[in-house]
Amino acid sequence: MKKIFLAALTVVCLLLTACGGEKPANEPKSKTKIGIITRLNVSEVEYNKLMTKLEKSYRPSKANLSVEFKFFDKMSDLLAALNAKQVDMIGTYESVADYLIQRNENLEILKSERILHDSFCFGVRSGDTILKKELDKAIKAMQNDGTLADLTKKYIHDLKDSKADPPAVEIPKFDGADTIKVAVTGDLPPLDLILADGTPAGFSTAVLAEIGNRLNKNIELINVDSAARASILSSKGADVVFWVSVPKDSTLVPADVDKPAEIDLSEPYFTDAIVHIAEK
Repeated sequence: MKKIFLAALTVVCLLLTACGGEKPANEPKSKTKIGIITRLNVSEVEYNKLMTKLEKSYRPSKANLSVEFKFFDKMSDLLAALNAKQVDMIGTYESVADYLIQRNENLEILKSERILHDSFCFGVRSGDTILKKELDKAIKAMQNDGTLADLTKKYIHDLKDSKADPPAVEIPKFDGADTIKVAVTGDLPPLDLILADGTPAGFSTAVLAEIGNRLNKNIELINVDSAARASILSSKGADVVFWVSVPKDSTLVPADVDKPAEIDLSEPYFTDAIVHIAEK
């Protein structure tokens, strides 16, 4: 009888170990889900393979041993997924994180083992070489004369600890002048922002308004979803779209990871750190 009891006890212990104790060796590791805005030139599967190479040095705190990136077309969808626990955190830019945290005290920026950066630029059709040259020249001039620094302070740094919306952007209008159609998404406030009344605003819009003044050209803003940026450009529904690119000195991520072949990018006008935000 004693032997039968010990054998039964052993079976119970094994069952408890499998259910609530140490995990079996073949059980898959849990993953931390990170939501990001959809990348247009790489699939979700391909992007995860790429980022797996960086996991050992690029992992936010509160993340498990491995991460999985999930694509979302809109920032509103990202925030809803975070609230519904469909993702554990959101990957975005530091200025965007500051803006969101000021409006939701339940969010926080997580520490990361390594900080990566992206550069902000304008995307144009590959054949629009004259427009690209004009944008590049204006951006360089704005860097040299301090205009870009002033706009960065006004539309980003001064808003870091404020719940106020960015100042309104005055869009230039010149009688008889050419018009540059610009697609805005509102998915990266305060960089690319659409106010509650539907008015496009934010830092990138302010930069383009200044470029319009310097080129003596009208700026027409068109609201689109983030995932439609490439298609509206190729279909000539817009001449310019807001874009981000990997800095030229980066060796971690291919520079064209999110740039379709038919799109050329202007000189960068702003660089921001990639951070992760989660609920406290």
